[in-house]
Amino acid sequence: MSKPRILVVGATGRTGGTIVDSLLEDGKTHVEALIRPASNANPTILKLKDRGVKIHFGEIKDDPQLASILAGIDTVISAIGPGAQLEQIPLADAAKKADVKRFVPCAFITVCPPGGVMWIRDQKEQIYQHFRKLGLSYKLIDVGYWYQASFPTLSSGRVDYASLLVPNMTISGDKNIKTALTDLRDIGPYVARCMTDSRTLNKCVFCYGELLSQDGLFAKMEELSGEKIEREFVSPDQLLALCDAIKASFKYNLSDMKQAMTVIGLEYSYSMFVRGDNSPEYAKYLGYLDARDLYPDFVPRSFEAFARELVDGKAARIF
Repeated sequence: MSKPRILVVGATGRTGGTIVDSLLEDGKTHVEALIRPASNANPTILKLKDRGVKIHFGEIKDDPQLASILAGIDTVISAIGPGAQLEQIPLADAAKKADVKRFVPCAFITVCPPGGVMWIRDQKEQIYQHFRKLGLSYKLIDVGYWYQASFPTLSSGRVDYASLLVPNMTISGDKNIKTALTDLRDIGPYVARCMTDSRTLNKCVFCYGELLSQDGLFAKMEELSGEKIEREFVSPDQLLALCDAIKASFKYNLSDMKQAMTVIGLEYSYSMFVRGDNSPEYAKYLGYLDARDLYPDFVPRSFEAFARELVDGKAARIF
C-alpha cells in the first residue's frame, strides 16, 4: 500500500519547518511542498529537495493550475504567514475541486473563542467556516503560546539574541494565571501524530508542553540565570485600555504590519492573562481533544530545558 501524500504550504517557515522535519522523521507519508515561483532559487528550497521533499511551484490564489497541483494529494497542511490567512479560502476551494481528503488549516495558536476577543482568531474562524460550507474534511490543531515568545529578558542582555522584544520585562494582566505553552519544535511531532489518527478527523486538537504563569516564567529565568529581573506590571484594566486605544485607529488589515502585530500581541495577553482562555480545561469546554490524552507516549520539552538552552546561548531566534 502506497504512503499518503501530504503537501505543506509554508514549509520554509518556523512552524512549517518543524512540521516537515517531523513528517520526514516519521516516515509514514510522502512529504511535498507548495512554493511560490519567485522563491525557486531560495537555498532552503534546495535543502528540502535534497531531503526528498517534492516541490510544486504555484500561487495560492489566482492560479488556474492550483487544483491540478493538488490532484492526488491526501492532506494539505497550511502553515501560512499571518498576513495571508484569507488566502486559504481559494486554497480550500482548489483542495475541494481536487478531491483532497483533508485539510489542516493554519490554526497553531492559543485557545480562544471566536467573536471579538482576538482578531487573528476571528480571521482563522472565517477559514474554518468556509471548510464546513464546502464539506471539506479538516483537522484543527492549536498549540498554545510558544516558549520562544514567552520568556523575559535579563538585565545583562545575555538572552536578547533570541527575544522578539528587547527589553521584555513586562507582566501583563494577572501574573498568576497559568497558560498553556509549547516549544516550537514540539509542534511538528504533535502534527505528525494527528495526521495518521482517525480520531482527529473533523475535530479540534489542543497540544501543549506546560502550564505556566508569567510569575513562574520569570522565577525560572531568575533561577537558571542567577539574575534578578525587575518586573514591570500592566494591570488588567491598563491592558484593556491599551487594547481599546490602539484598536480605535486600527483598520483590521495588515497594511500597517507594526500596528497589526501590536494589536495581536495585546489581544493575546488579554485572552491569556485576563480571560484565562488558553487552558486545557477551557479547550475541553470548547470541544477540543487533548493531545496529552491522545498521545501519552510523547513527552514534550519542558520550559526549563528550553530556558537552559536560552541562558547558555544555544537557543534559536524564532524570526
